Parts: sequence; structure tokens; C-alpha cells
Amino acid sequence: MDTAGKVIKCRAAVAWEPHKPLCIEDIEVAPPKSHEVRIKIEASGICGADNWALNTVLSNIKFPVILGHEAVGIVESVGEGVTQVKRGDKVIPLFVPQCGDCRSCQSQKSNLCHKNDICNKTGLMDDNTSRFTCRGKKIHNFLSTSTFTEYTVVTEMCVTKINADAPMEVCLIGCGFSTGYGAAINTAKVTPGSTCAVFGLGVVGLSAIIGCKVSGAARIIGIGFHKEKFPKAMLLGATECLSPKDYDKPIQEVIREMTNGGVDYSFECAGQIDIKMTALESTYFGSGVTVLLGLTHPTEKLSIDPMILLTGRTLMGSIFGGWKSKDDVPKLVSDYMANKFDLDCLVTQRVPLEKINYAFELLRSCTGACNIVLF
Repeated sequence: MDTAGKVIKCRAAVAWEPHKPLCIEDIEVAPPKSHEVRIKIEASGICGADNWALNTVLSNIKFPVILGHEAVGIVESVGEGVTQVKRGDKVIPLFVPQCGDCRSCQSQKSNLCHKNDICNKTGLMDDNTSRFTCRGKKIHNFLSTSTFTEYTVVTEMCVTKINADAPMEVCLIGCGFSTGYGAAINTAKVTPGSTCAVFGLGVVGLSAIIGCKVSGAARIIGIGFHKEKFPKAMLLGATECLSPKDYDKPIQEVIREMTNGGVDYSFECAGQIDIKMTALESTYFGSGVTVLLGLTHPTEKLSIDPMILLTGRTLMGSIFGGWKSKDDVPKLVSDYMANKFDLDCLVTQRVPLEKINYAFELLRSCTGACNIVLF
């Protein structure tokens, strides 16, 4: 049956309120309006940011909401004026849009389009309405994407066409993989022969390890409390792994002793305020570069002795790995299909929508890397 222009009834995982399990609900998804695209979701990764939103680590999230922002799907229909994708295209929704017109989009120094909903958190489409309803109530959007649903609607600037043969695993390119990998490739610009330390061995940290390896780093140290993740980190490119539990001194001191004064690059992928400082202090005092990737509670603040930076260290942040989303995501998919890097071993389990709360439990227990919901 042709569904274009009609309301679609489908299933979705709705977060009615924070700190509560998601509810599998029957929802209505309105047709796309002008410059909007309705997508049939095939697979969606469960990212740490989804858990942070559910538990209010990300502030000002509007409830009820459909979370999810890391997916792959097929265009079901398009609204008036859409020119960049068409019905039947395989696509990845983009939580970082690319309007092409704002200062950020026109600069090579930034990739955070001004029309993002990361900072504004309206939870609505551009016309300040929602395309989702459930039990007669408006359901909010999450990060311009909302992918824990069989169908979603995004603006044209928040979707990009990819290779039609791409497998389900490319959903990770929608966030977790691109964030870690790009932090090494684009943000830090890791150099051949350098030393690197990666703090946190979830999907972002493991992806940063892949980026360091592809960049030619000679030594890549993975740091984490969960030793069961060490073999995966070694498989993906870490040359050694450390657990802070194994030492009677701060791990940054251990790393500095191991690396003749500190690593050239460090990546904080754990989302803990103290580890951000540990990552910074693990770098070489005269030229070390630290990239912060993990989200922390908005009430937590970094307190830094200026001398740590004045002597030559650099502290940086990175969103979506510095990639220009519409331009670069299709290239990353092509690189994956050309075997430039491996996504398959980042996936721990593939579960149906009905088991999404189980997948969240795995995430919170730090079991494995990433879990994917299949629709």
C-alpha cells in the first residue's frame, strides 16, 4: 500500500518520563512537510547519549520523547522541495545537520551547523511542531532524528544518501564510530609514529583507537576499568591496555613514566569529569593534545591550573568527530565497504525493538561495545 502523504501507524519506544524504562507504543507519524523526509528505520544503535538523555545528564530534554540518533533506513516519502534524496534511497539520519549556509557550514574550522538541536533542545521540527503523536499526545523529537521508531521524519539537512548495499552496521557511522574515529583523524590529527592514550573503551573509545591506528600511531594505550574489553581494544589497534585498579599511583603518572614524559595525544571517551583531567595530565607537558568526547552532567565543571596549558599542552573538544555530516558520512560508509576499518566487531548484540530496555541495561553495565536494535 502506498503510504506517501498519509499518516503511518507504527511502533516506537517512547520515553514518557526520565529515569523510567522505555515503553513500546503504537504511534502515529505524520507525512513530511516541505523540505522534510520520512524514513523507514532498519536499524538503530543505542548510544551513550540516549542513556544520558533518559537520565537527564543531557539537560532540558523535552518529555515525552522518542530517543535514538544513530540509524540507517530507507526513504519512504519526501515533502515538497526535497531534492537531495528520493523515495527508496538508503540513508543515514544526521543528528548534526548541514544546512550549507551558516557560518559553521561554510567554514573548514567547524562542523556544528547553527541549525542543530544539540544546543537549543527544542525537541521539535523547524516549524515548532512534532510529527509524532501517541495516545493523543505530542511526542518530542530527539536531536533532529528520533530513531527508536519504525518511521521517523527529519529535515532534508538532517539526512544523507549512502550506498544502497551498505549493511545494518553502518548505523554506527551516525554517531559513535564517527565521533571517536574522527576525533583522531580530524580533531587531533594524530601523526605517524606518535603515542596515544584512549580513556574509556566503549564504542567511542574503540573507534578512537581505530582512528589512531589508521593515522599511523606507533603506540596506542587503552585505559579502562573493565578488563573484559581489553582483547577487543587490542584487536582494533591498541598496543597495550591498562586498568587504573592495578596501580597504587595515579594512572597519569604511570602513563608519563611509560612514555618518556607523556603521550602525544589523549582522548577522553568516558564521560567522567575526573578522567578528563587525567587524560590531560597524561600528555607531554610541552606539546600534548587532549580531545574531550565524553558528556558529563551540566553541573560538573572542569577546574584547570592554567600552567598545565601555558607550558604547551592543548585541550580540545570535538562533536561528531569534526565531520561535515552530509558530505562526509557517505564517504565513511564507502571507506567501511572498502575495508578501511571494521564496524562489525563494535557490535555486541542485535536485538528486536521489544528488547530495547535490555539493550539499555547492557549499556549501563558497560557490557560489550554497542548494541543495535533491528526493525
